[in-house]
Amino acid sequence: MNGFPERLRQVDLTRVEWRGRRWFYFGGCDYFRLSRHPRVIAAAREALETHGFGVAASRLTTGNHPLFAELETWLARFFHAERALLVDSGYATNSIVARALAGDVTRAFLDAHAHASLRDAASELDCAVVEFQHCEPDDLRRRLRRLPARARPLILTDGVFSHDGSLAPLAAYLELLPKAGRLLVDDAHGVGTLGKHGRGTLEECGVRDPRIVCTGTLSKAFGSFGGFVLGNRALIDRIVTSSRWFGASTPIPLPAAAAALAAGQLIEGDQPMRARLRANTAKLKATAHAAGFAVPDSPAPMIGVVLPEPATNAHLRRALLARGVYPSHIRYPGGPPGGYFRFAISSEHRPEELDRLADALRAVAR
Repeated sequence: MNGFPERLRQVDLTRVEWRGRRWFYFGGCDYFRLSRHPRVIAAAREALETHGFGVAASRLTTGNHPLFAELETWLARFFHAERALLVDSGYATNSIVARALAGDVTRAFLDAHAHASLRDAASELDCAVVEFQHCEPDDLRRRLRRLPARARPLILTDGVFSHDGSLAPLAAYLELLPKAGRLLVDDAHGVGTLGKHGRGTLEECGVRDPRIVCTGTLSKAFGSFGGFVLGNRALIDRIVTSSRWFGASTPIPLPAAAAALAAGQLIEGDQPMRARLRANTAKLKATAHAAGFAVPDSPAPMIGVVLPEPATNAHLRRALLARGVYPSHIRYPGGPPGGYFRFAISSEHRPEELDRLADALRAVAR
């Protein structure tokens, strides 16, 4: 089909079928491969057989199934939030929050490499939007100083930036933020993977503050589908009562909600699984550093490789194929215009698979 890359089919935890062969896979963001975990599959199957696939109605009409409240209660408790709210997709979370905050925000400040969903959200705030340099608190400080005394700014940033795995300096942003300001953190790639307990970039950075609104997705570390908003009671109530997007949307399928809850309980309880992910990430990033690649020094389980010349890109592609590794070259909003290689690391990648990817990176560096 025009516009789409070639078809892939994942055949087990770490391999895909492509062009009639099986290849080791470092794409996608199912960081714990929970979409294939027996407990997650069993939870989805039980929900499907017991409750059916979906509610076929908005939660504000006749679609407010108890499974949604059960998952929201777990999310709020696990992430130490006052309230949690399920949303029909991770991408939608930021726009739904922005519409709820519109009128309360006098100026928005957007990281220059922010995810496309944050850019869309910023455009819905009904105020001026100013970009600041990527992960640069000093540049943000200069721009905040120009605000009038009664300003109510909103800073919008990823927690983990999906193009290279860098982390936003959240503690520094909070020090700069006026008391009347807010910080919106899209932590799609951080929730589940970062922090001592898997609570995301906020835990990794050691920050907790009532001015933070955090959004996340269930389609990456949780291996399911949907999004969620973590915030105070007033914000969540405002979304529920006034958001047309939330109010008129059909919620996520019931098996997806059950799967996400089972996945969350695994993330919470399986410390060895989280430790494997961190160890695999550290091992591969150490190799990339040693080979001379500019990889951010962060525990986020992804590596972005931007090569300056087409010939070098072709060299890495050949090196990957020769070692049985699928060449994850992508074009993605916010990334380099010519595309780049992005390798997502899983807790389930075995040492020999990591070694194959590492060897390909070393071959290009030579």
